[in-house]
Formats: sequence, structure tokens, C-alpha cells
Amino acid sequence: MSRPISAPRRLPLRTRRPSLRRPDRVRTPNLFAAASAELRPLAERMRPRVLAEMVGQTRLLAADSAFRRAVESGRVHSMILWGPPGCGKTTLALLLAHYAEARFEAISAVLSGLPEVRRVLAEAQARFETGERTVLFVDEVHRFNKAQQDAFLPHIERGSIVFVGATTENPSFELNSALLSRCRVHVLEPVAIVHIEDALRRALSDGERGLAGMAISVAPDLLSQIAQAADGDVRRALTLLEIAAELAQDDAGRITEATLLQVLADRTRRFDKGGEQFYDQISALHKCVRSSNPDAALYWLCRMLDGGCDPSYLMRRLLRMSIEDIGLADPRAQQMALAAWDTFERLGSPEGELALAQLTLFMASAAKSNAGYVAYKAAQADVRTLGTDEVPLHLRNAPTQLMKSLGYGADYQYDHDMDGGVALDQRGFPDALGERVYYQPVSRGMELQIKQKLDALRAERAKARGE
Repeated sequence: MSRPISAPRRLPLRTRRPSLRRPDRVRTPNLFAAASAELRPLAERMRPRVLAEMVGQTRLLAADSAFRRAVESGRVHSMILWGPPGCGKTTLALLLAHYAEARFEAISAVLSGLPEVRRVLAEAQARFETGERTVLFVDEVHRFNKAQQDAFLPHIERGSIVFVGATTENPSFELNSALLSRCRVHVLEPVAIVHIEDALRRALSDGERGLAGMAISVAPDLLSQIAQAADGDVRRALTLLEIAAELAQDDAGRITEATLLQVLADRTRRFDKGGEQFYDQISALHKCVRSSNPDAALYWLCRMLDGGCDPSYLMRRLLRMSIEDIGLADPRAQQMALAAWDTFERLGSPEGELALAQLTLFMASAAKSNAGYVAYKAAQADVRTLGTDEVPLHLRNAPTQLMKSLGYGADYQYDHDMDGGVALDQRGFPDALGERVYYQPVSRGMELQIKQKLDALRAERAKARGE
């Protein structure tokens, strides 16, 4: 059964030398404790105290899930919690310590260095020797370097800490393999809008920790707007609600459309430059261009621009797509990419962004071929694996008489003097390789004409060589 979080147990006081200055000094009560509790942000006050109060994470925290059963029974293990901001990583770590009746310690990889890490680990080891467990929560653990991450390894192995690392980045790329091998990775997802709405309604009706005392009224559709603007982040949603509630005091506690216009102005979407979501979105843009879906491609372009992606980066990626995924099926794509890039550099944002949009629409609508890319990779693989065979003598240049006497250029057939402008029986590869075919044009766009021409030419060559 879920139970409220109890106050952490006090550690035995260490023996201290008596103070020589104030031997009669006594501890005075903190007169500001109640006031400081009220000053905490709404998101902090409404932090779940039991698993039943958590919203979202329906897969990980399902009633019959092994993870939930383990947590509620106090059987916790070292883990990495990977998910976007505001999805419940810190709250889940707190609840792990609560159900395990363990000491909770938290450090931030942004603010803490190796000396502080060692201090916290030493204190955890001392508690471990007295039979007390420690859940050590490391926020933004991917910010720690290799040496800092390695400092946790022996303590995880001994069991002196239950390590809980939180990260918004892909652990496979950001964390040491040694640390990953000692922890289970649990993926937390952005919280769905319906679950964020539940959290907002709970905050509005909670008289102890929430806003019930302010008598706030808000229409359901406006509450949905707040939930949607939070972009999967419960903490952001509660912060927006708290701001709106403060503004609503001037309007008899009513949160109106005008109130939300002030609160939601210039809000930012979830977009981590250089992180997991960044590469997920550029991947979506690339794949929608490749699959000839101009509408979806335009959507992902706008998502990235809205998130603050550097337009020059998008230009580089679009130029690359024009070569790799369109290629000779429509060579105009590469020309348009260069022209759009030049246009953007002359106009800047936001006017120049229309050039990116038009380029994206053209490329997504154009005929596609990766035949040039595949041919290049095949030829590159042969060069790397088959050695460095000599250039055939008939293909060598012979600028001196000595070279001519050595056979350089001998039997070379000048194609312009041949019927049809091609020496059909002249070979182009080193003798040891034989003739190879790398380029296989597709039957789309301008490559259809190239394919028809090359198919006929290759057939004539084979006939002329008696193949």
C-alpha cells in the first residue's frame, strides 16, 4: 500500500570538541521554515509523495509491471533514468529512496566536481557500514567526464550506494560502458497531454500544497492549452499554471484567454541542440524528403527552425540530400540547394527561411535516385580492398619519347575518331580487375534517359569485345 514519505532518519551525531567561545549556545528554531515552504514553486510543492500520484510513464509504472512491484517492495537497483525534462526522473529517484527506507543524496553533474563526489561516496560508505542504505541521485550524469563516472563503479559493486543517474541524452553515446554495464537503463517518455491535465487539475484542487486557496477558475479548453504548451513537461505545465494564477488575481481569479496570451508568449518547444531530439528530428526531415512526402518534410523543417536550429546546418543537410537521395534523377536539386543557401545568406531570418521551405518542397517532390551514391561506395570499397593495380599502358600519358618507347599510350584509341564517338572495345580498368559495373541508373527522372543510353552502350561494348 502506498504510504506518504516520512522524514529522513537522522544520522548519529559525531563527537565534537566543545566550543570555547559559546559553550552555552543552543539551537534556535527556524522562524522562516513555514514561510520558506510556502515560497517553494508550485511544481516543487506538488511533487508526488507516492507512486499513485505520479502521472504519465504508464508503461514503466503499470500496476503489474516488474519495476513497480520492485519499487513498492523496497527492492531497488542501480539504474539510469533516460528521458526529457519534466518527465519525473527526480521524483522517481526520491520515491525509490522512500520505499526502500534509504537515505537520499542528490548531486548535480553541472555543479559538483570530483572532490564533492568523493565526499558523498565516503559518507555513503560510512552509512553502509552501519547498515543504512543510500540512494545517490546524480542529475545530468552525462555531464560528468570519464574519471568522474568511474568514481562510482566500486561503490556500485560493493552495494554501498544505489546509483540513480538521470540524463536527457542517449546513454549509449554519453555514458561509459563500465557504468552502463552496472546499471539498468529505464526509458521515461514525455508525459501525454491528458496526464498533464490531470496534474494541473490536482494542483487546482489541492488545498494543502496546491492552488485551491486562491479560488482559481479556468475553462477546460484553456487548461488543455497549458498542457499542450508544456510539451510533455509536467514541471513546465505547473510553472505556467502558477504564473497564470498570479496574473488571474487581477481578474477575480479567472484565467482567461488574454491571461494565457501573456503566459504563453514566446514559449519554447522541447529541442536539445546536438542531443537526441535534435538528431531524431533531422532524421525525420531527411527520411520524409527521401520518401517524397513534402508536407511531412516541411513540418519537420519548421519544427527545427522553431526550436532554434541553425539554418546553415539545415542548408548543409539539404545540400547533402540533393546529392545522396536525388542525384542524377534531377540534378537541378543540387543547383537549387546552392541557390537557396546563397539566398538565405543574403536575406537572413526570417525572410530567408522561405528559401529553405521552397527547397525542401522541391526536393521532396523531385524524382529520387541513390544510384550515384551506391556506385561511389562500391568503387570506394574496391579501391580499399583490392590493392593498387597498375594503370594499363594504353591509358597512360606519354609526354616524352622515353615513355613512348616504354609503351605508354600504345594502342590507345581516340574516341572522337571512332564511329559513334566511342571506342567500344577499349578497356578502362586494370587488367587484373576486369571490367566492372558500379553505376546502375534507375528508371526515374532524368536517370531514365541515362539508363537507356548506358544499357545500349554496355550491350554494344560487350558485343565488340566478344563477351
